[in-house]
Amino acid sequence: MCKWAQNPDEVEFALSVLERLAKRYGNRKGLFGIQPLNEPITENMWETMDIQNRYAPADQEMAKGSAPITMKFLRQFYLDAYDRISAYMPKDKYVVIHDGFELMEWKDFMQEEKYSNVILDTHQYLMVAEARGCSQTIEGYLKYIREELEPQITEMEKYFPVICGEWCLFNSLACGCDTKGGQSVLNGVEGSRQESFSPEKKKEIYEALAKAQLELWEKGSGYYYWSYKLLTDTVNTPGWIGWDSWDLGRCYDFGWFPADKGGC
Repeated sequence: MCKWAQNPDEVEFALSVLERLAKRYGNRKGLFGIQPLNEPITENMWETMDIQNRYAPADQEMAKGSAPITMKFLRQFYLDAYDRISAYMPKDKYVVIHDGFELMEWKDFMQEEKYSNVILDTHQYLMVAEARGCSQTIEGYLKYIREELEPQITEMEKYFPVICGEWCLFNSLACGCDTKGGQSVLNGVEGSRQESFSPEKKKEIYEALAKAQLELWEKGSGYYYWSYKLLTDTVNTPGWIGWDSWDLGRCYDFGWFPADKGGC
């Protein structure tokens, strides 16, 4: 169900929660900042990921009216959230705004001096590139990273500090099947039940993609791997081959990161 943005009372409740969080924790020494929303789904991503079929509602009646968030709404929400948060949080803390999966749409936003402590967060997954037509080959992934994503990160750094708040090595090639944008057995999409590549070949795939993406994130202002630990047993549970690449610890254990690259 995705209808909260259509209800002024729910929008106000969300803003009031952010305000109370800022009031309570805004001056904490260990606080980096506050992000008003995580992954708001705007129109293009709603369509790309086929949200209502990908995550079929348990209650069809309750789900009626679900819709993506418009960019107009998201911009206003961020302006309102900033004002509510900044009333209690000092300028040496950050307000982190997610791009709504529209990285290039924020050049004219929050450019006034008032918003000097705003960071733009983008979440970048190869599975989303696949859903948008990226070839499921090493060459296809590298082309996407270097020729599409890198110019965008470099361009947007002129307007905000840009962090990649989520990324990982997951890709359909290493899974041995088309995951249809990262869908799994939880979405009714059966994964491979046996490995398609030798450990050496999988390492070659992941190492190339890790190197390219780590070099890319250096063009921005920071990055975070998602996630640190995966609880799913990808070895003994059928259909989960390739999903261990979501687990940062396993990626390091398997040597999938280039030896000359530090931690994430």
